[in-house]
Amino acid sequence: MASTRSPQRQLYVETAMNGISKKIEIAANIAIILVAIMIGALLVQKYFLSTKPPTQTTIPIGMKLSLPNIDWAKNGRTLILALQEGCRFCSESAPFYQRLTQEVANRQIPLVTVIPHPLASGQKYLNEIGVSIGEIRQATLNSIGVRGTPTLLWVNDRGEVTGGWIGKLSPDKEAEVIRSL
Repeated sequence: MASTRSPQRQLYVETAMNGISKKIEIAANIAIILVAIMIGALLVQKYFLSTKPPTQTTIPIGMKLSLPNIDWAKNGRTLILALQEGCRFCSESAPFYQRLTQEVANRQIPLVTVIPHPLASGQKYLNEIGVSIGEIRQATLNSIGVRGTPTLLWVNDRGEVTGGWIGKLSPDKEAEVIRSL
């Protein structure tokens, strides 16, 4: 059966369809670009412009820690301070950690800093922020149940986490830490 459309009419329809097709393609490309920009902006805001400390919300109570050369039974109760180089909240908390190191020394409470970096760079970082801690251990943060820094953990004589604090602490929380000594 022959087509009832004239060749001119058919050319007009094809040209119109091509024009609509191109407009849809352009609109789709613009939509994709806009979505990509929005996702990029959200990622930048979340990971690079955040003004809040990491959002770990729980202390790994009951978790047994395994850190090299620490005799939990001999130490009794031990305070673990998890820090990492480049952590803005760790650096901002340095004045508190300076006071804390004095308090634990006066009360003879073992304080161990855990860093995920080589010991030499960890010691250099502690020196830069003016925190003098004699016992430093290199371990992944995940190995001690920590996902963000700074984090303070109380560990009992069996090496089990019994409590702690996460993030940059308010003055009230800092006082709470000192009272817990």
